[in-house]
Amino acid sequence: MTLATIPPLVTVFGGSGFVGRHVVRALSRRGYRVRVAVRRPDLAGFVLPLGNVGQISLAQANLRYPDSVRKAVEGASFVVNCVGILFEAGRNKFDAVQDFGARAVAEAAKGAGAGLVHISAIGADVGSPSAYGASKGRGEQGVLQVLPEAIILRPSIVFGPEDGFFNKFAAMSRTAPFLPLIGGGKTRFQPVFVEDVAEAVARAVEGSVAPGIYELGGPEVLTFRECLEEMLKVVDRKKPLISLPFGLASFIGGVASAIPLITPPLTADQVVLLKKDNVVSDAAKAEGRTLEGLGIRPTPLAGILPAYLVHYRPHGQYSRSGKAA
Repeated sequence: MTLATIPPLVTVFGGSGFVGRHVVRALSRRGYRVRVAVRRPDLAGFVLPLGNVGQISLAQANLRYPDSVRKAVEGASFVVNCVGILFEAGRNKFDAVQDFGARAVAEAAKGAGAGLVHISAIGADVGSPSAYGASKGRGEQGVLQVLPEAIILRPSIVFGPEDGFFNKFAAMSRTAPFLPLIGGGKTRFQPVFVEDVAEAVARAVEGSVAPGIYELGGPEVLTFRECLEEMLKVVDRKKPLISLPFGLASFIGGVASAIPLITPPLTADQVVLLKKDNVVSDAAKAEGRTLEGLGIRPTPLAGILPAYLVHYRPHGQYSRSGKAA
């Protein structure tokens, strides 16, 4: 193999995470060499089989330490930042990871002469009352200040194997006497399939996506209540859906966040996020800055949820819903 035939290298920060591993798979299928940059490479070996032997490598990097970020980007022609956190823990604060860290990745990409795809979220806004949303907004600002030609993808809630939404409530349905409808369950979502997000990233790396901000949502807009109803139908369980006022939910989230050494099922900041719909904006639709605008047909929930929620059914795939599926 000559130097001219060596495939380009793409560095993927957070490539061992839920969205990141699908991005790694999508890129490896296209023949790219992929460097997965994570805080703990010793715990990320499971991503290596996502490509051919030697195609995927691991690198240590922490977005809070710019030197490690620059080293992870060396030699890359493109960079993808999948890193994000839903709650703060230890030194991993929203500003450190989603603001300072996002800028550090952009600066490293610029220094290496590499392109950049930054995965943000619908709701990113420097003026957001949510600490999460505000840090995402500042992160986007930092990225565009450093690399105006960067591509920013804002997905709605992402579903697929190992997601943190449908899996969480399906697990709760096994033992909880009821499922909570925070704020009455009226918040609207536009769930987007993780592989559709990964495909958007891969097309951006290929160079077929113009710079700018894109909002990614699935084909259905569902309320919080409708999402839980759909999940319960798939897992063949009947649970009451009880409205939980925002104030009470915020109090519960605050208490849960204060308990050390546990992953809080809910935080007060997440309750703030739930006060606003999480759907693709009319402006993004009008400008074609959506999945459809990228030539990607969004995948509906019904075709995917049963494939990975089956083990939450009372008798697994052999329950009544399993037979129907």
